[in-house]
Amino acid sequence: MLTSFSEFKYYQSFRVPVESRDDVQFLVEFENDQGKFETVQKVKLMDVSMTGLGFVTTFPLPVGTILRCSLQFKRLRFDFGASIVRAFHNVGANAEESMSYGAEMDAEDYTNMKRFIEQYIQSLPPERLKDSLIKLALTQHYASEKEGFEMFSLLLSLFKDITQFGNKEKFVESMLEEIVRILNGQRASIFLINTETNELEAVAALGIDKELLKFDYRKGIAGSVFTTGVSLNIDCKTDKVRFSEEMDKATGYDTRSIICSPITNREDKIIGVIEILNKRNEDRFTVEDEKTMKVLGLILSSVFHHYSPMSEKSLIRRFSTPYDREFAWIGRSTQTSEIRKAVVRLKDIDSPLVITGETGVGKKLFSRIIHNEGKRGLAPYVVISCKGVDEETLAREMFGFEGHKSKFEECIGGTIVLDEVGFMPIPLQMKLFKVLSERRIPGSHISLDTRVIFTSSRNLKQMIEDSGSFNPDLFNYMSSSEVQIEPLRKRPQDIEDLLSFFLKKECRKQGLLLKDFSEEVKEQMTGYSWPGNVVELEKAVEKAVLYNPKAHVISDLGSKSTPIIDISKNNGCMLENIPHADDANLPLKDRVALVEREMILAEIKRHKGNKSRAATAMGISREALRKKMLITDEIIEALKNPPKPVEEKKAA
Repeated sequence: MLTSFSEFKYYQSFRVPVESRDDVQFLVEFENDQGKFETVQKVKLMDVSMTGLGFVTTFPLPVGTILRCSLQFKRLRFDFGASIVRAFHNVGANAEESMSYGAEMDAEDYTNMKRFIEQYIQSLPPERLKDSLIKLALTQHYASEKEGFEMFSLLLSLFKDITQFGNKEKFVESMLEEIVRILNGQRASIFLINTETNELEAVAALGIDKELLKFDYRKGIAGSVFTTGVSLNIDCKTDKVRFSEEMDKATGYDTRSIICSPITNREDKIIGVIEILNKRNEDRFTVEDEKTMKVLGLILSSVFHHYSPMSEKSLIRRFSTPYDREFAWIGRSTQTSEIRKAVVRLKDIDSPLVITGETGVGKKLFSRIIHNEGKRGLAPYVVISCKGVDEETLAREMFGFEGHKSKFEECIGGTIVLDEVGFMPIPLQMKLFKVLSERRIPGSHISLDTRVIFTSSRNLKQMIEDSGSFNPDLFNYMSSSEVQIEPLRKRPQDIEDLLSFFLKKECRKQGLLLKDFSEEVKEQMTGYSWPGNVVELEKAVEKAVLYNPKAHVISDLGSKSTPIIDISKNNGCMLENIPHADDANLPLKDRVALVEREMILAEIKRHKGNKSRAATAMGISREALRKKMLITDEIIEALKNPPKPVEEKKAA
């Protein structure tokens, strides 16, 4: 395990091995206790990197020792300062009590070292360079995800430096061979987006002619991973992937299983995917393979970090205009799949759209994705908040005032989002309905050419029926299309992906090495009900990173006085959303039974479907749990199919 950032920096760059036959001259002096420099005897240079070097000597040097060094290769010579950040004993029968040291250079000497390495590796035979790349970079494997997390970070940085030199195409091919070997696959491909043709094109392939691999960026497993940013592990026979069947017919191959991960560039935009096919001797790739693919995807992101395609012909908004990848819907639950289908269905139409859901579920994010991915994606996008704003200010913003244009006029050709429209006063609702129905901008002769999206955490239909606090004409106008976003507690499968997404985002924001959550913390966060939904989860990740700046693996959710998540509120939202729990016409014992049912189901989910363990955790027997579920099944069935009222016979 690495113990410090300095030690990590020693490892983070690709280290070029130096051999005695290369005729590289190396001298080292160390600063003694009196502040004077003495020459280190019997020193041998082992490797050089962009930020430091490694050497061996029998002379003992403690970590932190200040060095003065000199390197000479052919006509190039330079002097530089460094400090020791790593020291370890050499082992072996022939070892003469020697020590290996890793030294980090002073930052002002990086440029000279880069020039030195460029000249040095140009003198190396291609096979030697290739072999050293594979030996140093590709054969290292981690014992466990937790212990190997620093190695993941190391590999990412390492490949950034590797790609500064040599033949990138040959290197990527070697990389692909190693990936297939590690994952025990049969074929593999790396695809990058071509924004001129709007196609994913193979830049490297193993086991298949890459010229055959070219298709619409929205098609197939690769297209799904590219457009959503979510990795997939598919058993083609069970999951019946139609596009893979079409590709097999076109190429003459048989695809049984696929594992696919996205590749991003330095701006964190998805630029392609890596896809491995046909796990040998198994129906599908394993969970460990998924973890490995995640790392490999990040490594390849470093290889292609300069790739930034731009084109006026691009149908992919993330390349047509620069914006951050935060505008992506993260997750893999059934509800999230429906959300993505809704984006495809609704993005290019002009009719109004209503997005409903609890506070914090991502209604504005969904509206932004609809705008960006649709035909209006290059035009203005404006959000008008209707909550917490007085009537006069809101009217000025929507309809303009003397000498100032309205937001509708500023947003010609684009999208306006009326956020939390349920808080808009009735007089403004009536005026808004008139503007929208007549398609005319107030105080202007310009026709309204703006798509309007409404968001609401309130039940607008109930507001009309109960208090008349929402205009029914406006409601009918805006309800031509509606999407309801489920709260996070109803799509727990999304939580781990969201944790990973926000953790990466926060580490980058704080300038920290990439971190991970321990399995215990992931389990706690997955079992939490998240009353504040995705917004609360993002804030929790921010706090977790700030509370654990030095930890590579976050295993603490904070003290009781300042918890990252408040477990005491864990069931608050669950109870208020139980069907019929507040039905006054239902007997109390039935209502209590329905509440109990939800608590049992939550406990079963917490124990990953194991009912016996759930029963033990609740202090009841497995049989008692079964009977309680049978009773509530009967209550629910009776509510679905109420008895028909008996008609009174008319008096003769």
